[in-house]
Amino acid sequence: MSKTRNAAALSIVLIILSAALGRPALADDECAGYKWDVSKERALFAGPATSVTAGHDPKTAPVVLPGRLYKVRLAPENQVTLAPSAAKAGAANPTPPADAYAGIATLKIPLAGNYRVAIDGPYWIDVVSNGTPIAAKDFQGQHGCSAPRKIVEFELAGAQRFVLQVSSAERENVLLTITPSPARKF
Repeated sequence: MSKTRNAAALSIVLIILSAALGRPALADDECAGYKWDVSKERALFAGPATSVTAGHDPKTAPVVLPGRLYKVRLAPENQVTLAPSAAKAGAANPTPPADAYAGIATLKIPLAGNYRVAIDGPYWIDVVSNGTPIAAKDFQGQHGCSAPRKIVEFELAGAQRFVLQVSSAERENVLLTITPSPARKF
């Protein structure tokens, strides 16, 4: 009878171990620490990306739309004309590295509202309207995550075109998406 009990106990232990090893633990998901619902951004980052080359100034900027993932090819930052950044002005290290990359896109939104810009690295994200940076409403990031790494939320007034700037990037190619912010639950 004790052999039967031992065999049953061993079977239960093996079932529990195989279940635990069969799926990653939540603590192992480096992207699980966001306090927001980032399911839209995560789904977009898991799909195919549309390749675009960022502009050097607003006149050469490609149009990007919400709800799509873009693989954006940037240029050396010293070759890009950026609007002054309110975020960088107050930063501890406002000067980008000499080998940093940057680029500009035209963000076309259909309706006024809160929008999130998500990117796969810890780079600067600015949205500019009529030459003036729009203050970020909120932001979050996860150091070990690249799908996405950083999300910045902006309140964008009016269905108009905005200038989207990425700067201080360490890589020439970045993944980026724009999504409407879901309603916050309190």
